[in-house]
Amino acid sequence: MTSWDGTGLPPAVQARVDRARDSGVRSSLLSVPGHVGIESCGFTPVGEVMGCIVEYIGFQGYGGCGWYGGGYGASPWGGGSYASPPVVTSGSGSGWAGFAPYVNALYHGWDTALDRLLSEARELGADGVVGIALTEQHLGAGNREFMALGTAVRSTGRTHVAQPFTTSLAGQDVAKLFHSGWMPAALVVGISVAIRHDDYRTRASQGAWAPNMEVDGFTELVTAVRADARHQLERRTAHVGAEGAILDSPVRLAVHELEAGENHRDHVAESSVLASAIVRFQRRETLPPVPGMVVMLGGERTTTRRRTAR
Repeated sequence: MTSWDGTGLPPAVQARVDRARDSGVRSSLLSVPGHVGIESCGFTPVGEVMGCIVEYIGFQGYGGCGWYGGGYGASPWGGGSYASPPVVTSGSGSGWAGFAPYVNALYHGWDTALDRLLSEARELGADGVVGIALTEQHLGAGNREFMALGTAVRSTGRTHVAQPFTTSLAGQDVAKLFHSGWMPAALVVGISVAIRHDDYRTRASQGAWAPNMEVDGFTELVTAVRADARHQLERRTAHVGAEGAILDSPVRLAVHELEAGENHRDHVAESSVLASAIVRFQRRETLPPVPGMVVMLGGERTTTRRRTAR
């Protein structure tokens, strides 16, 4: 098998593209409603496309438990005033805080998988990729596979785009967007990891004799990490020149303990949100209402840098 230096399409992928081009056979992951929906707005499937990367994630950065340097108040075991420890998130602005190197590695994995999916779609002459599914597998020893899989579609008209759009929406939902004057721009991911020190108050609220009560520290942690993930999604949506995004899956959340020191445990929360960034290509006073699931992210609309492929 031909060796691969990591640039362009892997040899196995290029061979698959060549076979599809020579045979004229077009594979598709679309359902029947999705296929009909795509054709109703002027597209036809041209092939199944995939992008993946196996990445080793070792160094994750220093999370910072909030007690570092004693910056938020006197110790709960001593005298003096007491203030709640801060929640340190990966989006705090520091290159090291809140596991920022780990989050950057996750972004690199997803962005690379999507870039390789787009490279294969361009080889097929596609104008977009719909129904994209993102999967992540832990392969052991710190290795992870990030994979993006979808169906490339091409406009049946004369005009085509240089940069295909990507979306996780099903074909029938893409059709609804087009018929309402909107189109997908890009698939975007927002990720955040946050850590909060398990202070005395937090631990006491979970003690054997504690009543049924809210654990304020944990509520603050999960609220902060979700908010930061959505903020990162908003930032990346604006970066692609989109006017909004559709969240077609719940905001993910995972929480685990971290032994930050001897007899000292903190809690770490990880949140991610996946959305399809969209742009409006048709502006009429009689334009049908925007679907209720469209979430506008940010204040003023940014300038659209994409055009319809029709």
